[in-house]
Amino acid sequence: MDFYVKTLNNYWTDIYFHLHYPHKEKVTHQAIRVLQLVEKKQNIGINEVSSYLNVSHNTASENVKRIIERSYLMKERDPLDERRVVLKLTDLGREVLQRNTSLDENKLMTIWDNLSSEEKSLIESAFHLLRERAKNVPVG
Repeated sequence: MDFYVKTLNNYWTDIYFHLHYPHKEKVTHQAIRVLQLVEKKQNIGINEVSSYLNVSHNTASENVKRIIERSYLMKERDPLDERRVVLKLTDLGREVLQRNTSLDENKLMTIWDNLSSEEKSLIESAFHLLRERAKNVPVG
């Protein structure tokens, strides 16, 4: 793998290691992936979860059932097709997802407050560019 790609990935994992929220609940990596999918995409149902996780429909259904039992997700009728059920994050699900995937905003603010305007602009531009390019990479 390219040296720069490995270096960039190492920077990211170091940033996350030092700045993540303390984890409060025991939640599986797969559950977090499901919560992320529901947050980032529209009208997600069991079929989309199954495809995204590359598991059978039954396995995806059982995983979603456990996540619903923990009150992180809920089911709703699709507003465009009442026959279809879609998944939605609950408020608790949003909180759990943030604590398990985001950087601690207080820690980040401590760093941000000590950066120059030029450094802030450079970091914001770099993250924006990387996010926009990441949107064009196939999910999965």
